[in-house]
Amino acid sequence: MHTTYKLSALLYTLLLFAALPAEAQSSDDEVAVWAMVEQQWRAEKRGDKDWVDELLSADFVGWPTDSPAPRNKASTRLWNEFNSRQSELLEFELYPQAIVIHGDMAVVHYLYTAANKVKGGDVEFSSGRYSDILVRSDNGWRFVAWHGGNDK
Repeated sequence: MHTTYKLSALLYTLLLFAALPAEAQSSDDEVAVWAMVEQQWRAEKRGDKDWVDELLSADFVGWPTDSPAPRNKASTRLWNEFNSRQSELLEFELYPQAIVIHGDMAVVHYLYTAANKVKGGDVEFSSGRYSDILVRSDNGWRFVAWHGGNDK
């Protein structure tokens, strides 16, 4: 009986330590995924026109709430360039709600508050939510889809 107890304790300890690297990997992935979300918003704020090509996967399809249909990468680039000529993102704050990692796929739910300066107009404040889906690539995490926008 004493031997059974020792073997059980040893097995439990081995299982516990075997699970630790997976948990650490998930945490590292969550940090990397959230950093990519923040990177996209910072790129938009500084007026970086290349973020669409750099951060979205080739097969990206997103559906902003102000769009009648989903947008592929080319459509996202077109509307991002148009919107950047109409207004400027002055500031933003992001509020992560949940991040789920499944292998090479991640889902991120978050809220945001943003201040935009409309050309020739006033500063406008908005709040909303996004659900982003990212895929791990050779170059790190990339957006493959998203849905969300202003909670008017």
